[in-house]
Amino acid sequence: MKLNSEDGGNRKFIMVQLPEVCDEKSEAAKAGYHTICDIGEERIRRAGEKTREQVEASNEQLKLGEEPKRVPDIGFRVLRIDSSNFEDVYSTPEDTQQEALFNLAGNLKPNRSAEDLLFEALPAFQIPFSAAIKPIDVAGFKAFDVNGGQLVACFDTGITNDAITAMAKLQPSNCVVRDASFAGAAAAAIFERIFKTVSPTTLCKVI
Repeated sequence: MKLNSEDGGNRKFIMVQLPEVCDEKSEAAKAGYHTICDIGEERIRRAGEKTREQVEASNEQLKLGEEPKRVPDIGFRVLRIDSSNFEDVYSTPEDTQQEALFNLAGNLKPNRSAEDLLFEALPAFQIPFSAAIKPIDVAGFKAFDVNGGQLVACFDTGITNDAITAMAKLQPSNCVVRDASFAGAAAAAIFERIFKTVSPTTLCKVI
């Protein structure tokens, strides 16, 4: 971040850290940092804030004709490795009991958010985790615009034709929704039909 602020560069970096638990008697734990990752996050925040302050202070003392420096991107994302967001619902008939079929109606694991689903979907479209992600509203439903139209994603259930049309009108390169987003097979067919009509070049995917 400091180098980017000095020469206007756009360097990126990835940090990997095991979530080692801090000793409960340590100063870090007493300050509210439960893992080494928590400490790392705070260090990055402070480094970014210090860089911003230095750039702004430098811009207040510009010489005649000197261009102000740009505050570099000091934001960051924290991702954790986890299992898939989806239950393993694949089984053979001989391994399945009829009363267990009701448990297979939904394939999403509990306590998984729309953001969790989005980040699991990104690699399928060869989109990096550092992509620009903007929450948007499509006819009353929550969606995400990734990299300015490279991908539009909506994981809400019961999405309407108006919401599908609103996504299609954005002319995204890719679109992804959940299987549970549709009330039935007919709704899924309408989804494909709307995109073929409004945005035929969009690659649609249902997860």
